[in-house]
Amino acid sequence: MMKNRVIKEAQSHQEERTITVDGHILSLTNQNKIYFPDDRITKGQIIDYYDVMYLWMRPYLQDRPQSLLRHPNGIADKGFFHKDAGEEAPSWVKTIQIYSKSNDKIIDYIVCNNKATLLYLNNLGCIEINPWFSRIQHLDNPDFFVIDIDPSPQNTFDQVVDAALAVKEVLDKAGAYGYCKTSGATGLHVFVPLGACYTYDEVKDFSHMIATLAQELLPDTTSVERTLNKRKNKIYMDFLQNRKSQTLACAYSVRPRAGAPVSTPLKWSEVKHGLHPSQFTIKNIQKRLAKIGDLFLPVVGKGINVRTCLKNLGI
Repeated sequence: MMKNRVIKEAQSHQEERTITVDGHILSLTNQNKIYFPDDRITKGQIIDYYDVMYLWMRPYLQDRPQSLLRHPNGIADKGFFHKDAGEEAPSWVKTIQIYSKSNDKIIDYIVCNNKATLLYLNNLGCIEINPWFSRIQHLDNPDFFVIDIDPSPQNTFDQVVDAALAVKEVLDKAGAYGYCKTSGATGLHVFVPLGACYTYDEVKDFSHMIATLAQELLPDTTSVERTLNKRKNKIYMDFLQNRKSQTLACAYSVRPRAGAPVSTPLKWSEVKHGLHPSQFTIKNIQKRLAKIGDLFLPVVGKGINVRTCLKNLGI
């Protein structure tokens, strides 16, 4: 059973410390730097969080290239993406070189295959962890697809909940099962396992269909239009995340927002009015996991049969 180690508000660290993890020596810097000013949460506390949470996160990190979103000065700064990070990494960090058509270059991605690598990323300022949907063994075949339910500032979170339930209604009709988690920010993510049986192009087409059918259930509050002025004041049912190299914050990732919220898997019974992502933070997620376990593991398990789903939908 996992020890219920809760992040303490006043935990202290040496400013610099050296630890050995997985047989690798890590030099951790600026441990007392305040990352979350309103909450007085430090860089060291974020590293401690991931140190405890690695075993829960491992299924969603193993063999996946990482797009690094770095906030070395904490959440007060915008941060920056750092994809081509492998050249600078220690020799023991696994990397993979992948050609990027959009950048017309080879990108040296880090692959987070052990706790030492995760803490190395945290020490770079990675508050948030963003793995690919596919693994290095089958980069063109994602393990799951996602409908990213992304509200405008004018939408309420109850409307976001309604949108997620509309996606569930369509998936139920299709004979598929979705797994919902908070984004940790303003929205919800509904994941559907695929078992790496389909290409990104096939998955994008199918997820477009699911998003469109769900949007048709809530035409006044949701849209599948990517262009902002075409979906003004509506929730974006984003299916375009289902493309090679796109990423979302993984399950149990901290998000760089006030309160240190965590992207948290949910029971469908919890997806109801009154829910809000701010309910789940680094201060309470370990207690939740100790009580109910990991609800998200089926996402990386056996996949749906898309052909059967289409037949069930009458398509």
